[in-house]
Amino acid sequence: MDTLNIVYLVGAVLIFASIMASTLSARLGVPLLLLFLVVGMLAGEEGILGIEFSQYAIANFVGQAALACILLDGGLRTSVKSFRVGLKPAITLATWGVLATVMILGVFVTWLLDVDWRFGLLLAAIVGSTDAAAVFSLLRNGGVKLNDRVQATLELESGANDPLAILLVTGLIALNVDPAGQTALGFLGLLLQQLSFGLGMGLFFGYFLSRLLPKIHLAEGMYAILIMSAGLAVFSATNLLGGSGFLAVFIAGIMIGNHKVRSTEHVMRVMDSFAWLSQAVLFVVLGLLVTPSNVLEVWPYSVAIAAFMILVARPIAVYTSVLPFKFKNREIGFISWVGLRGAVPITLAMLPVIAGVDNAFMLFDIAFGVVVLSLVLQGTTIPFMANLFKVRIPNNKGPKEEHEVWVSDRASITLYEFEVKLGAFAIGRHPRDISTRISPEGIHVFALVRGQQILAINEQTKLKFGDSVWYAMSGDYADQIATVFNDTTLDRRAIDDFYGDWMLSPSVKLKDVPFFTDRMKFESLEDTLNTNNMWEQTVAEYIKDSLKMAPVAGDTVVINKEWLLVIKEVDGQGRLKTIGLKQLEKPAVA
Repeated sequence: MDTLNIVYLVGAVLIFASIMASTLSARLGVPLLLLFLVVGMLAGEEGILGIEFSQYAIANFVGQAALACILLDGGLRTSVKSFRVGLKPAITLATWGVLATVMILGVFVTWLLDVDWRFGLLLAAIVGSTDAAAVFSLLRNGGVKLNDRVQATLELESGANDPLAILLVTGLIALNVDPAGQTALGFLGLLLQQLSFGLGMGLFFGYFLSRLLPKIHLAEGMYAILIMSAGLAVFSATNLLGGSGFLAVFIAGIMIGNHKVRSTEHVMRVMDSFAWLSQAVLFVVLGLLVTPSNVLEVWPYSVAIAAFMILVARPIAVYTSVLPFKFKNREIGFISWVGLRGAVPITLAMLPVIAGVDNAFMLFDIAFGVVVLSLVLQGTTIPFMANLFKVRIPNNKGPKEEHEVWVSDRASITLYEFEVKLGAFAIGRHPRDISTRISPEGIHVFALVRGQQILAINEQTKLKFGDSVWYAMSGDYADQIATVFNDTTLDRRAIDDFYGDWMLSPSVKLKDVPFFTDRMKFESLEDTLNTNNMWEQTVAEYIKDSLKMAPVAGDTVVINKEWLLVIKEVDGQGRLKTIGLKQLEKPAVA
């Protein structure tokens, strides 16, 4: 009994310490997942607590379950709207991108370690795919707003590339253990089986569960447990049938999350906690499993492999994957950089140890070093790289809090909290005046909080700096309200610098824009005739013809080397809503 209590105590203390360490993540600019790893290493056999843990089978069991939970949560929060701009390039990255990375990196590893090519390819396959836990955590919680094309591609890639990575590792383990028993045809058949069964099971059970939820009535906390248990069942059943459980659970999560009903909101609230707990447990266990001195012995190899992967293999794989989709070079550069490695490579590195592959412990130690380097180098530099590659768009801070209240099984009202910032347009105005100007019928004042107390609203009420206003909305007006409450002088300057000083309607013709009308007066007749079709186009038509790809906020198009059209808003169907206009250079003074 004492032993059991000690295990409970140590486990609880480690998770508690990991969560407390998260408060340092933002201050230090260190990825939270790396802090979880550090907590596990400090508790390990060469750390403060000196816990000896070398149960790779148990760690693999924990890792598989945790990754299934993380992928389920990631799927629940992935909008099908992201498919419009990210699905095709993400699928290419998850297939050809992984293969290209493994082949290029495998050649380098074989040369660097002077080993058999099968062993070199195995190590490359272990670290060859991006990690969903790391990508979801750092992109969604890192405070950096990326353009939708880049973010959707990275997230969908990380959720979809696990099946091929796992299959490659499994096949290469078999090739190392029993080279004579493996054939290329058998490998391709297994790949097709993994993908088709994973996709089919995910779609079937995702559809079934999304239709089941509205028909049952449970206590609020039970919905998430139901979805969690169902997700793990889909994951394990798909694996038993020979498919990819990771792909199935991710697809099922997307199906459920995009069929919003009363129960879905309860699921989202609790699943967030499940996902964070899974990440904490997973990375602490992986930290416990590793022996730091062994990692340091192969550290030069880890550095060389990580550097080659980040600077050579990944960029080539990304460039050849997304170039057909008309991605800009700066977008390709950023996607190449954010090839984050995390729990998946370490979990995959356990499989050769369990299978008894020669020098498997060296594989594990090198893979662990590569993951640490990836989290440090790539994870900590996402904001800097987003600015460098110009894929970051201004983030006019949204609501402080958001709560969805379901008034029936199909209808909901969302409560948003907005805090009045210094210099905001809302200061000195009545909260109802703000809502009625935007939508008289769709927005209603719910509460006004001043000095931690609810303030009664009357005709003389004026908003002050620091006030919090709760609005009940039945439409999508949160961003417009946020602009009124958060649009300080600095925010406005940053937004104007990015989008320009003028806003255009997408339906206006280029020839009717005053700046372009003046410009046309100075063009020769021949130039005007040559560009007549352009000037007759609407702003939206010109942008779409120029981009030749699905538009997203932040995309830019140049006109006559003097003006820049910047997309500010795009609706869920890909229609342009607002376009900014910037002058690139001042006209010459006569």
